[in-house]
Amino acid sequence: MAAAISASMAAKNGRAAWRVVLLEKNDRTGAKIRISGGGKCNVTHSGQPGELLEKGFLRRNEQRFLRQSIFGFTGADLLAMLREQGVETEARADGNIFPSSGNAMSVVRVFDGLIGQHGVDLHVSCRVKIVRKSAEGFFVETETCGTFEADALILATGGVSYARTGTSGDGLSIARKLGHSIVTPAPALAPVYSMQPFPGELSGISLRQAKLIASSGTQNAECQGDILFTHKGFSGPAVLSLSRYIAEFSAAGETRLFADLLPHQGREELEKILLFQATENGKRLVRKFLQSCPVAPPAGSFSIGAHGTLPTAIVPYILRFSGIGENITWGGLTRDMRKSLQSVLKRFPLGIVRKVPLDEGEVSAGGVSLCEINPKTMESRIVPGLFICGELLDYAGEVGGYNLQAAFSTGWNAGRNAVRMTQPAQE
Repeated sequence: MAAAISASMAAKNGRAAWRVVLLEKNDRTGAKIRISGGGKCNVTHSGQPGELLEKGFLRRNEQRFLRQSIFGFTGADLLAMLREQGVETEARADGNIFPSSGNAMSVVRVFDGLIGQHGVDLHVSCRVKIVRKSAEGFFVETETCGTFEADALILATGGVSYARTGTSGDGLSIARKLGHSIVTPAPALAPVYSMQPFPGELSGISLRQAKLIASSGTQNAECQGDILFTHKGFSGPAVLSLSRYIAEFSAAGETRLFADLLPHQGREELEKILLFQATENGKRLVRKFLQSCPVAPPAGSFSIGAHGTLPTAIVPYILRFSGIGENITWGGLTRDMRKSLQSVLKRFPLGIVRKVPLDEGEVSAGGVSLCEINPKTMESRIVPGLFICGELLDYAGEVGGYNLQAAFSTGWNAGRNAVRMTQPAQE
């Protein structure tokens, strides 16, 4: 995984003469890097470290915890490392950064090469069975590679999502047995399935720059971005970003989703727009207005901007939920109908969602409690000499390369500090 690769390189970079052993359960390294970003590898996000923290990690405790690592090994550091190895990158309009080749394997090959160049002792197809702490350090027993003794141990096994990449929760089990408390894992960056999906005619339709709202009892969470209708429910940037909260809500009770179709208009402003239509365009069909209704208009206007109009396919559902017939004109609209339309545009019902399957997430939230790890070093506050990094920790970033960057950064931090407490290998 990204954190393990980064940690091993940092450790060797800090003390080249010391032995660094990397135990990889899979038959090759970088399984999750290979499939990230749809196989294109969204390695990081543009912007300064502070911006990356603020945009990529919405929970304040995660921002505080990751700050030392993100500033210690930045996106610029990562890109420079790739560039030195011949891999150029490009930033897209949304800030996501990919290798120019559009192929995640170019990134994997770089790190495989660097592992070899740094002299990291790599063992693949090597699953860890037992980890014990002793006064001298750590004893690690594997299924196929024998046993190892170490002055310091770095856990960087990844979370529990995408089990086919090898992230089956082994690291959480080891951390728990060593005395750490585990926050219940939850899927993040996952599609969401509906109890009653919309008809197939909407599959593939996107609500551009809508605000997705998840509601369960007194709990609410929201995120703005594109919402994609699928055969089973919903996906798209807003859904992926909010899926962590949806999973947490759904585990506790019924969760409903809504979409603010026009988040750039407040309720009062939208009411004025609808009232203007009723008084000035009485003969115009309401559905014609909705079909040309601008999404995310430029500030101070209601003209069509870069994001176009509401999808035509969604208009019949807006009318139905508002109690308005398809051939009703603005002149035939009652005050109650207008109020209902306003309400639906600001809170379009997407229905009740199912529990989000843990293995559906691109990453997993939950994991080793952050309060048990020193954020300056990634060393355990429970077990001296144990370092924990990457997705094994209880954080989850937004979609956009933030999670890979956090894995590389926390791994680098862990590797750099692990060698500072060890003694040189005896020749």
